[in-house]
Amino acid sequence: MKRINNQVELDDGRKLGYSEFGDLNGFPVINNHGGCLCRLDIEPADDIAKELGIRIISPDRPGIGLSDPKADRRLLDWAGDVHQLADQLNLKQFGVMGWSMGGQYALACAYRLADRVSSAAVMAGAVPLDNPESFDALNKLDQLLTSLSEHSPKAAEAIFFSIGKLAEHSPKTWNMILCSIMPIDSEAIRRQPLPGFAGFAAPALLHAKGMIEEYRACVKPWGFTFEQINCPVMVWQGDADKIVPKHWAGEMAKRIPHARMHLIAGEGHLLPYNYYGNILSELAQECLKFQ
Repeated sequence: MKRINNQVELDDGRKLGYSEFGDLNGFPVINNHGGCLCRLDIEPADDIAKELGIRIISPDRPGIGLSDPKADRRLLDWAGDVHQLADQLNLKQFGVMGWSMGGQYALACAYRLADRVSSAAVMAGAVPLDNPESFDALNKLDQLLTSLSEHSPKAAEAIFFSIGKLAEHSPKTWNMILCSIMPIDSEAIRRQPLPGFAGFAAPALLHAKGMIEEYRACVKPWGFTFEQINCPVMVWQGDADKIVPKHWAGEMAKRIPHARMHLIAGEGHLLPYNYYGNILSELAQECLKFQ
């Protein structure tokens, strides 16, 4: 049974919101949601996770959805929040996964919580963006939203809130726009029952100040390197992805000591929505080795 709206209180008094999917008695995997989305983006994997005996715990990052904001946050701060969440849920070991912007947060947990994280999966993830070369390879929309968040926060806030309202009140239109931006992913978008991806996006975008902090955080130094991650990491990437360049996945897989690369022909940015069975099965296998 799904548990959609849950919160825990952290040491600094902030509330951290999370949802649970799959087998609530299964091996835990903590999901790190994608950019401009919230904890609900993993909901389409609910049935698959249940079949595989995996308990997916999906928290909102600070300032998004059910989670209170944290000013000037950095990537490794998130690992601290996840540590506290795991303590309160009595999780001794767990896997982590992250899609798109969530990939770097999954890797932060793998690095900082090395004694508890059994394995990680990164799908269409990014390399560090605190250098001009990597930032210039980022898609133009995310470059714009990052620049506005850093230099024109009032404008960024208005944009995030406006598109959040569109997602909330016109999910069919939102999903049509998403199809036009990512045509190769149209089938995955249309396969989700309404509100679909609009329903994953609205709770994030309507918290516009939180989205500004999210974009500011994504270009700060990570505080660790790929080489310092010691657990097995499965890197999944579509070779037709127009949101993140596929060579980023290659760099990640080359530099992480125990990485395994899955480059999927013809897949776009929404690759996980077509491969959750494979992704979660591989995570489950690595989790069993860890026990």
